[in-house]
Amino acid sequence: MRWVYLGCLLASLAGMVAMDRRWSLFLFARPRRGLVTLACGVAFFLLVDVAAIVLGFYGRGGGASLSGLELLPHLPVEEIVFVTFLCYLTMVLFGLLTRLADRPSHRRGARR
Repeated sequence: MRWVYLGCLLASLAGMVAMDRRWSLFLFARPRRGLVTLACGVAFFLLVDVAAIVLGFYGRGGGASLSGLELLPHLPVEEIVFVTFLCYLTMVLFGLLTRLADRPSHRRGARR
């Protein structure tokens, strides 16, 4: 059952990319700005993770579905993919909500 968690994260990330590509919500709307924003978010959360590891607040779990690969001691590959997915999900959701908020409302029976 190794690699299951990483596989699920990558499948979820691929779904977000497909949705972003279809409706141009974040990276596909403004690629350069999107990549910079995504990189800053991922870097911030990874710095928080590294600080928590150094301070002893965080340690790698021993689940059977983890790959076992670590980039740094107690920093598994899955954490990098999860943080990337979390930041990307947030930005795609923001793009979607912004687009929905900008749409003119069409209420039934409303006359102007």
